[in-house]
Amino acid sequence: MKNTIKSSLAAKQDEHPAPSRIFLIGMMGTGKSYWAEKLKKKLKVAAYDLDNLVEIMEERSIAEIFEQSGEDYFRKEEAKMLRLFKEKKEFILSCGGGTPCFSANMLWMNIQGKTIWIDEPPATLAERLYAERHHRPLIKDLSMNELISFLTSKLQERKVFYQQAAHKLSGTEITESNLLSIIK
Repeated sequence: MKNTIKSSLAAKQDEHPAPSRIFLIGMMGTGKSYWAEKLKKKLKVAAYDLDNLVEIMEERSIAEIFEQSGEDYFRKEEAKMLRLFKEKKEFILSCGGGTPCFSANMLWMNIQGKTIWIDEPPATLAERLYAERHHRPLIKDLSMNELISFLTSKLQERKVFYQQAAHKLSGTEITESNLLSIIK
């Protein structure tokens, strides 16, 4: 009887792993929002995009916030919004590329839940981002070569923070099953 109950419980855990608090981090264009949405559907848990929440709170786009109030202001508002997640029990949060690098956010996220760094090479990111760069304040005026150079430099600068994540998946490793095994 005990073995049957254990087997039944193990099967239920495999069907619906307990996600708790999941923070997806990495450079812009790595697919954090995409994977948050996929995991949301699979795990039936709320998923959020931190940049979108800041835009809603501010009633203006990230580009407008940067242009009108500056990056320092944006980073303060981003950190405030992030800290509101302390009140939530389980979620998947797609963080902006710079989120881990300011206001001791990386330390805070590691204390609050599981951090997963999604890592892609700068050339791959540039291919994904080039057409939509006008919506992203840090890269809006860059040519393709400048974009690759910028992303390479920015990744090098941010790596010290990204490396503090509990888990890392490169572009070749990221699959739904790999993400689910980390979350379990």
